[in-house]
Amino acid sequence: MREIVFDTETTGLSPQDGHRLVEIGCVEIFNRVQTGRSFHAYINPERDMPREAEAVHGLSMTFLSDKPCFHAVVDDLIEFLGDSPLVAHNATFDFAFLNWELSQCGHVPISLARMVDTLAMARTRHPGAKHSLDALCTRYGIDRSQRIKHGALLDAELLAQVYVELCGGRQIGLILAETPAAGMQLAESAMSMARAPRPVRPPRPHAASPEELARHATFIQKLVDPLWAQFPAA
Repeated sequence: MREIVFDTETTGLSPQDGHRLVEIGCVEIFNRVQTGRSFHAYINPERDMPREAEAVHGLSMTFLSDKPCFHAVVDDLIEFLGDSPLVAHNATFDFAFLNWELSQCGHVPISLARMVDTLAMARTRHPGAKHSLDALCTRYGIDRSQRIKHGALLDAELLAQVYVELCGGRQIGLILAETPAAGMQLAESAMSMARAPRPVRPPRPHAASPEELARHATFIQKLVDPLWAQFPAA
């Protein structure tokens, strides 16, 4: 099954307050394995950047001033997303901004039925624990050493690994294939090999040779006060 794990960076907390997207990063996974395909864009928000937001993601208006506006990247983004489920951490936040930007471009908002929220999954699986992306990476042993500031593409890549762990992790023996049909063929082949009769081999001799027995007896005689000497044979 194809899914898209994504993350956004913004100028603030709510599009209703005039805040905008400034970065979006998407990672494609198939059967919970990253395919290597991704979508990433920095976006000119056409407004100022609050200092509080810049402190979180490090994106200044000087950096974003020559980047495309959302309407310039929206077609490529929609093509990449397709009709796949969309996975995000605290997904209602990301969906709110994404759908607001889509509506401003005349596009139909993405249905919330496609939303998969890893924050809700983490709260269910680990009640009472910390559920930030950093905390979940630490819990699952995922390397986040490059995450100095928030970045949409890097965070999406980390979240993809977290999502796999929240879904149960990568199982030993999981068959990876480009298509489900190919996976079934590999599975059937593996089962056929397991059912195939194995040739019967005669047992190999493991008895010690007379020379080995003699060397062993000589070695035993050199032992001082061996334990078994304290218990004479019945």
